[in-house]
Amino acid sequence: MMTTLAIPRLSMHSKRTQPRATRSSCLGRRVALKVRAADGDDGRTPDAGRRVSWDIGRFLRTVTTFNPAPSPDKVIQSLAESVFGPPPPSPSPLIRVKSGVADDSTEVVLVVGATGGVGKRVVERLVRRGRNVRAMVRDVPKARALFSQLSGPGTLDLAPADIAQPATLLPEFFENVKQVVHCAAVTVVPKEGDTPAREKYYQGIKFYEPEIKGDTPEAVEFRAVQSILEAASPSVGLKTGKLLLGYDAAREGALVGADAWAPLDDVVMGGASESCFVVSAQEKNLDPRDDENEPRACGVFSGNVTTANSGGFASVRTKNYDPKLDLSMYDGFSLHLFGNGLRYKFIVRTEPGWDSVAYCLSFDTVADQWQTVKLPFRDFAPVFRANTVKNGPSMDAGSIFSMQLMLSKFEYDNQLNPSFRAGRFSVPIAAIRSYVDEAHMRPRVVHLSTAGVTRWNRPGLDLNNEPPAVRMNEELGGILTYKLMGEDVVRESGLAYTVVRPVALTEEPAGAPLQFGQGDTIKGKISRDDVADICVAALDEPAALDVTFEVKS
Repeated sequence: MMTTLAIPRLSMHSKRTQPRATRSSCLGRRVALKVRAADGDDGRTPDAGRRVSWDIGRFLRTVTTFNPAPSPDKVIQSLAESVFGPPPPSPSPLIRVKSGVADDSTEVVLVVGATGGVGKRVVERLVRRGRNVRAMVRDVPKARALFSQLSGPGTLDLAPADIAQPATLLPEFFENVKQVVHCAAVTVVPKEGDTPAREKYYQGIKFYEPEIKGDTPEAVEFRAVQSILEAASPSVGLKTGKLLLGYDAAREGALVGADAWAPLDDVVMGGASESCFVVSAQEKNLDPRDDENEPRACGVFSGNVTTANSGGFASVRTKNYDPKLDLSMYDGFSLHLFGNGLRYKFIVRTEPGWDSVAYCLSFDTVADQWQTVKLPFRDFAPVFRANTVKNGPSMDAGSIFSMQLMLSKFEYDNQLNPSFRAGRFSVPIAAIRSYVDEAHMRPRVVHLSTAGVTRWNRPGLDLNNEPPAVRMNEELGGILTYKLMGEDVVRESGLAYTVVRPVALTEEPAGAPLQFGQGDTIKGKISRDDVADICVAALDEPAALDVTFEVKS
């Protein structure tokens, strides 16, 4: 039975400036970076049929830039494979436990602490819902036995790892992970001992004097959370998107991604247009939404586009990314730039070939204005040399080898760019990043914590009326201290999250009325079945986005 998570309303914890004129080398020529398109021919003047000398040197530089000679290692590897054949693929460290009806390995939910009281229930529910689940476990035989009778259309793979040992968190465990449910917790046992099935611990009602067994709370509740989210973030995706080009204060003001861009103009087909991509300092912050007023840098795509020699386009393109970019967790590209009233093309290639089928989307700019242009992946169309590929596949955002920005006389299928104007041009670009459509925003990380994490040192609190962990935080190695630090890691990760703080967990059946709250004041008990239902429902619940809450039955 599908559970709907009914969370009540809970709380969530300019001036336009032009770039300073900059002198820079643009293919051996001094250029003053301006933001307006200069007057010139419009493609229908005599220049359209004019012949000029072809710069074969620039042609060769362009070809070698995007088709560099292979390294000696690549040559040796190629020769070896031609003689002995390709090496056998490395065995996967993942262990398949259950195959599914619809096995989409590009959409995986990682469950950490998958054999625990809540974790195993989360796995069962996700598989029943048809999700592709990857269970991170330390005890593989236990996990095999536990999940041997799973039913449902989903899949299940085991990722054997000790979360307290970062070296065991292999990159393969995080490939294609789009959501994480983190249920792992330090092991707490009665001092007097427990049954092999931990019945005293799991019953959750009668109090037994507790102690920590095995790894410390710092290792499990804090350090392991850091390691898991650091490893998962590239695949899960940040709320603010992946920065592909732009200013990064954390890197001493460097323009991230600038070195990848190089000119690719119509010289490759005999034309005479010429462009470049340079980094320019700015007098003011480029983003009017940001109140900071500090110098920033941006990339500038500038040059001269001409229709001589039957040409008519100038562009800059990234060299192939290695490894290729996986942006499948996002919904599109966002460009923050200073427009000049012209129409441009943004071009993406999902194959390594430099003259392969590309995916294109045109966009217009507003003159003399900073603007953010959003280009949804779903709107990109397959194109080969300005001709639409009929019935071509949709763009695979998980396989991006290069990006390209182009000013062209030509649109698609022999149509002309309605705003094209030949001559000098300049487009400052503050940022290119991927983005998540707000309408699609859901929690990417559901983190299971506990009620009481802020209470253990709260002034004026009567500890005699508090749960054991609150009374005994210090004796239990600072368990609540480190749980709260783990929560902070989640909240500060940049990932869309939900933090769930249940009260005392029991083995009672699900179905009791639930009470949600904030402020870390509620006490009581709740079934592990109910908590598992909440965690699974939160993955698809907009109301749970970036929220921390307590819950009891």
